[in-house]
Amino acid sequence: MGPKQTARPAIRRAPHQLRGMTVTSSLSVSRRIVLAGLVVGIGLASAPGWAQSPTPKAGGTLVYLEQQAHTNLYPPAGGFYPNGGILNQITDKLTYQNPQTLAIEPWIAEAWAVNEDKTEYVFKIRKGVTFSDGTPLDAAAVAKNYDAFGRGNKELKLPVSEVINNYERSEVLDPYTVKFVFSKPSPGFLQGTSVIGSGLVSPATLDRKFEDLGDATKIVGSGPFVVSKQVLGKELLLTARKDYAWAPKSSANQGRPYLDQIRYLITAEDSVRIGALLAGQADVIRQIQAYDEKQVEAAKYVIYAPSTRGVNNSVVFRPDNPLVADLRVRKALLHATNAKEIVQTLFSPNYPQATSIIASTAAGYVNIADKLGFDLARANALLDEAGWTRTGNGLRQKDGKELVLTAYESLPQPQNKATLQLVAQQWAKVGVKLNVLAGDAGSRVADDLDPLKTPVSPAMVGRADPDVIKSQYHPANRDVLRQKGGQSSKVQGFVDARLNGLLEAVASEVDDQKRLAVAGDIQRYVVDQAYAIPIFEEPQAFAAAPYVKGLAFEAVGRPSFYNTWLDKK
Repeated sequence: MGPKQTARPAIRRAPHQLRGMTVTSSLSVSRRIVLAGLVVGIGLASAPGWAQSPTPKAGGTLVYLEQQAHTNLYPPAGGFYPNGGILNQITDKLTYQNPQTLAIEPWIAEAWAVNEDKTEYVFKIRKGVTFSDGTPLDAAAVAKNYDAFGRGNKELKLPVSEVINNYERSEVLDPYTVKFVFSKPSPGFLQGTSVIGSGLVSPATLDRKFEDLGDATKIVGSGPFVVSKQVLGKELLLTARKDYAWAPKSSANQGRPYLDQIRYLITAEDSVRIGALLAGQADVIRQIQAYDEKQVEAAKYVIYAPSTRGVNNSVVFRPDNPLVADLRVRKALLHATNAKEIVQTLFSPNYPQATSIIASTAAGYVNIADKLGFDLARANALLDEAGWTRTGNGLRQKDGKELVLTAYESLPQPQNKATLQLVAQQWAKVGVKLNVLAGDAGSRVADDLDPLKTPVSPAMVGRADPDVIKSQYHPANRDVLRQKGGQSSKVQGFVDARLNGLLEAVASEVDDQKRLAVAGDIQRYVVDQAYAIPIFEEPQAFAAAPYVKGLAFEAVGRPSFYNTWLDKK
């Protein structure tokens, strides 16, 4: 079968032209974002992206404390923040998403072209870029990366990337030009080339088995830092690459990093991270809890809280569990949840109360706060209507079964145990018991895949593109609802074909405004079905010493230390 015949690329004004092609410019992407009504915010301390002032000083080792150890550094696994925080230092991406404007800018790809139905993307690769092992980063290397990300590799157990939809194949047109072909429109692909999950690694890295890629020293990227030492589960040492010279053009620094090294230390206890920072033993820490913010600011240290711009921190249901299969039960629990109380009790202004299933800073956001109201009377009425009656111990019962649910805490999410425990207190007022189990329990992973054992789960995911909603809910991706044909092997048959159709539409609709409209339809539908109870917009919260300059974050909150320098006296 010959190559698919597609429409000629649309003509747009662009800063870079390829012979015979029209290039999609970052300006046009930025304009679409403005039309979408996007609001871009960073938090208490504004992270200036690539901007620098005053003159940076070279040298030094930055000590960075991370709450959890990384798990696997195959780039599509970068959605786990400890993984992404490392990948962002050691890999580059085809494109760069400006964290202020969210425009897509050139990086390893110096130009690109997209056909009208968004089934073909052609990228011109920047010359002179190499991986840290000396291998050239050329069209063949890019093609191998995206063939792995887009199709996976069963033999090596490399999973498909959740940010790439409808991928068919790559074609190397010449040593520095690569084409990607899709079976259906893939409008989110361009933005997908800018995310952590699309970090470029050497061909040799992609020849390794998935289980081998937990060893950070085995990941060969083209980024500004290289992993030079690893103490598994405890420490990583990243060393500056002295020949690095291919940053995005908007970067203040165009050469090697200012820092000589970054020392990553895994420090699980919040109090230990805060203590080390304030004692001068650490320079930057991740996952500062809201209750520690005032203490840090009082010491004249800086809080950074970049938005993750994706699906909000939520509680989701697994409708295959008979206890929550009834829409009236799910709606009752939605209205029994007081998100305002949770935010005001446990969090700070850096954690806005959710008004939809996606953040107010996300593309396609629709305010549906009117559907999320806290209303105990309505919650009780819905449970009565569903046949759940109160017993002598206060719990609701039906057909001899008590309405007792289970959820596991999620360690990566801020104060998740406390959040779930407060939700449990709120649900108890309407006669529903929620058991909150430890996130590190040995059976957690298996139980979470079984709706009969875990009918309730915390969930969130960050990405600055409407495709993020599909990533969260579609059975081929994260499948947080545990639909039949998804991750769970024990589902009883729950499938929502309407939801899945909407999710597939948001990942394939070519018209920008129609795509945003579909995103709005999904937000309303998920809440109308009470599949999720959105609670707050989750940032990534960091604290840094005042002498740490140039600390920046990519579009969904992972740190970038390329422009960072230490202004110690």
